[in-house]
Amino acid sequence: MHAIPSRSLRPLAIAGAAAILLAACSQAATTPPPQATAKPVVGVIRAETGPVTLTTELPGRTSPYLVAEIRPQVGGIVQKRLFREGSEVAAGDLLYQIEAASYQAALDSAHANLARAKASLETARLKAERYAGLVGIKAVSRQDNDDAQAALLQARADVATAEAAVRTARIELGYTRIASPIAGRIGRSTVTAGALVTANQASALATVQRLDPIYVDLTQSSSQLLALRQRVASGELTRDGDSLPVTLTLEDGSAYPHAGSLQFSEVSVDESTGSVTLRAEFPNPDGLLLPGMYVRARVSQGETAGAVLMPHAAVAFDARGQSQVMVVGDDGKVAARPVTLAGSRDGRWIVTAGLADGEQVIVEGLQKVRVGASVDAEPVKTASATPAER
Repeated sequence: MHAIPSRSLRPLAIAGAAAILLAACSQAATTPPPQATAKPVVGVIRAETGPVTLTTELPGRTSPYLVAEIRPQVGGIVQKRLFREGSEVAAGDLLYQIEAASYQAALDSAHANLARAKASLETARLKAERYAGLVGIKAVSRQDNDDAQAALLQARADVATAEAAVRTARIELGYTRIASPIAGRIGRSTVTAGALVTANQASALATVQRLDPIYVDLTQSSSQLLALRQRVASGELTRDGDSLPVTLTLEDGSAYPHAGSLQFSEVSVDESTGSVTLRAEFPNPDGLLLPGMYVRARVSQGETAGAVLMPHAAVAFDARGQSQVMVVGDDGKVAARPVTLAGSRDGRWIVTAGLADGEQVIVEGLQKVRVGASVDAEPVKTASATPAER
């Protein structure tokens, strides 16, 4: 093999270098110049302040408006049951008939005793009148006259006693007919015809409950109630009267079609739970609510001025639990705003402090921004931050 002379390699090196230079120039001509980094785009809504009705959701159970446990007031054998279980009864409707023969006999005996007492009274009256005339002419002694007058008084007392016995016997005879003291729906009967019952027994024969209207007993923590009263006292919340509107959500999540009103709150706190019982009254014309049902009630607590309704997506919480929102300032930069929340309503937070009217609040693209960053803000029409009520 023969070596290639260096003079022969020099033209080849020059040609290769020229090719590389031409390729680099071509690439430089086709590569676009670097551009400035684009600002992130965020969706914003404008805060609009106004009056908002504050509500709170409380658990509760239904209870009847009136309850009457039917118990016998005299003993005896039940002859008849005169109602259909689960039906509506009116006040005064006959429910049970107890065997009445012995009570009728007692009434007849009382009438006889009354007749005897009246006859004795008549005899005593005539004797007292005669002795009163004779004592004036000393035909009888004063002692005999006094005895006759005393016998008259005794006879009158015997008549009064006999009359009371007649009334008692008549009342006991009436108790053999057991009637409903209230109108309402009657439940199951615990006895049948032929059963022996006793006066004022522990177990009720049946229970009548009035369910229209119906009560809903709610529980609220004493701390929440205290905070609410302080806000009302300070003027932060205003109320229109004491009867506050209440709405119900049933066990299956459906809304109860009739609104109720808050009637009163308990005057003491349950030491075991630290809660206070509130009672609301609801119309129940269709009988949809039954005693013992679990419900959730939304209670209107008053109206606050200058509040804003914000979507849940707009509010974040830091490690200490402080709520805040991100806003876009007039200079196009992002800033954090600590806000005060007063609960949630219809999927939106109620903001009572921290936001000014007209501020742009970021609701979309929060993950792309940080405090102090410049952004392009675009209004979001689907979100709303307007107050619920004007």
